[in-house]
Amino acid sequence: MLYRTDSPEATTEFGRALGGQLAPGDVVLLAGDLGAGKSVLARGLARGLGIAQAMPSPTFTLMQPYEGRIPFYHFDLYRLDDPDQFFEAGLDEFVGGDGAAVIEWPDRADVAPDAYMDVRLARCEDSDEARVISLALVGLEERRAGIERALAGWRIDA
Repeated sequence: MLYRTDSPEATTEFGRALGGQLAPGDVVLLAGDLGAGKSVLARGLARGLGIAQAMPSPTFTLMQPYEGRIPFYHFDLYRLDDPDQFFEAGLDEFVGGDGAAVIEWPDRADVAPDAYMDVRLARCEDSDEARVISLALVGLEERRAGIERALAGWRIDA
């Protein structure tokens, strides 16, 4: 599924809509270049779970927990040097558990849950602020219709 947002605010709203669909145990893998909007989208996901507090990037702590409708675990693995550090720190315990785990730079830890949302953000060539967002649901087919309805306003591959 392909989507487009035309501003950081629209990316936040897209995230809010997707966040409203999150359930305990969900894992969202966020990929994209530096500055692609991963943290903006993650904040929107949190807003969709009813989390209103400020959300600085967890880059220096690797993971920041928040309480909302369900627990929200925001990971930023950009500074991870070795995939084993993720597991040695026990961070894998927060993936697939009681809340939603949102992981920026998931390739840095070889995180491979059975079911997840694979979200990839890319800048659009026609606008500095626009983003194309690719969403693939792996092991979550039963939820596809509800998620597609929630995100219909941004869909570009319909």
